[in-house]
Amino acid sequence: MVDFTPTQLSQRIVELGLLEPIDIERAWSEVGGVDGSCEDLIRVLQRRELLTNLQVDRIFKGERTGYFYGQYKVLYLIGAGTFARVYRSVHRETGRVVAVKVLRRRHRSEPVQVEQFMREARVGMDLRHPNIVAIYEVDSDPRNPFMVMEFVEGQTLRELMQIRHKLDPKTALQLMRDVANGLAFAAAKGITHRDMKLSNVLITSHGKAKLVDFGLAALADTSNEAALADCPNARAIDYAALERGTGVRKDDSRSDIYFFGSILYHILVGASPLTETRDRMARLNVSRFREVPHINKVDPDIPLNVAAIVHKAMEFDPQKRYQNPSELLDDIRVTLDRIEAGDTLTTARIAAGKKDDAAAADAATEGANKTILLVESKLEFQDLIREKLKKRGYRVLVISDPARALARFIPDEDAPADCVLFSAPELSSAALDAFNEFGTQAHTAHIPAILLVDRKQQFIIRNAKVGPKRMMLAMPLKVRELRTALLRLFKGSSTPSQPT
Repeated sequence: MVDFTPTQLSQRIVELGLLEPIDIERAWSEVGGVDGSCEDLIRVLQRRELLTNLQVDRIFKGERTGYFYGQYKVLYLIGAGTFARVYRSVHRETGRVVAVKVLRRRHRSEPVQVEQFMREARVGMDLRHPNIVAIYEVDSDPRNPFMVMEFVEGQTLRELMQIRHKLDPKTALQLMRDVANGLAFAAAKGITHRDMKLSNVLITSHGKAKLVDFGLAALADTSNEAALADCPNARAIDYAALERGTGVRKDDSRSDIYFFGSILYHILVGASPLTETRDRMARLNVSRFREVPHINKVDPDIPLNVAAIVHKAMEFDPQKRYQNPSELLDDIRVTLDRIEAGDTLTTARIAAGKKDDAAAADAATEGANKTILLVESKLEFQDLIREKLKKRGYRVLVISDPARALARFIPDEDAPADCVLFSAPELSSAALDAFNEFGTQAHTAHIPAILLVDRKQQFIIRNAKVGPKRMMLAMPLKVRELRTALLRLFKGSSTPSQPT
């Protein structure tokens, strides 16, 4: 560590180009002049966000390089891999925030690896797609090669899994749909990824997935087992072992698809499907890829249609896998639509046998020939009630305006619904007035109705007119409570009820 005097520290910061003299002068004026300590100066500069911890550490280590790459000033280290480090950086003139990826020093002395790094960077500049991290610039100086990339505010999929452990099937498929979209775009240009793993999927703050690091696994010489044993990139070994075991060429997109499947498997169950080992020769054992346990044995609650995608992607025989990323993407899109429509059959439900089948049959007929009219303005609640009641055989209509709902019931005409749900948490007094009027009009008094209320809406609770065909239910509402109330009303056994 360098022991600076306050004046020396000020001069070093300016010499390095990190700050202008005026910035230093202003900081000293805040601490009472140069009689202050180096610690005082650093504290003020960091509070003003003029210096970062990374810059301060390098200054006191006596380092004179690594603060700038081209026109970009390094702020923080945001990622470190086998071959490169990634820094959050800012353009010294425009202020644009980017990520700068720099090849590690130990690889700069090897021309083949430097050229591979730069070739992959140049290839990446052609991959402009919403689900691929963009590469803006490439500097091919062999002493200090780097690339300038899009900065993604968010986290890697690996970091997300450390927090969430596993994802629900719908969320998992939505993220992997983005990944498949990026793979399909690259494949159409003849480019494979070759480093598919959790840490190479970035999740933005808006919940979208982006692929990064196309082809960097190919830095290693994978021509023979001895070279592979010395390869510092474990995924490169995995790719080579799989491809040699299945007899496909090096840049076959079906290899990307296999490891895509392993990522999907991992985020669904919270554990890798591949036997993890640090023994590099053991990674060459092809049985790792052949003996993957079926995902439904690990978690019987994974929907069968989702499990089918995982295992088709991870078929050991490449002829039985998805043949290209576009085919995989199409299947994911169809499956997401089916999940949205309620197709979530699992082996756990099948294993329940006839009892479960009987329950499912009862559920499908519970609301047969019954129509429910929901009067609610909140879209999320509309969708929830529609989905839950449809599964029980009910037909569900939705209207957001209470007055329009009442107008649908015309004297001497068939009623459009067998029961009306008036929701007061969003519609407030308008729902109360409509509920009471519905119970007093001659042509609607015999039709069951339920008023959904928040427990805090005491005015509405006190003034609601309940009766044999009129009930109140408290929010938040459990679907089982609503189903029970509907059955009671349709059987004519209901008695006046207050919300519970």
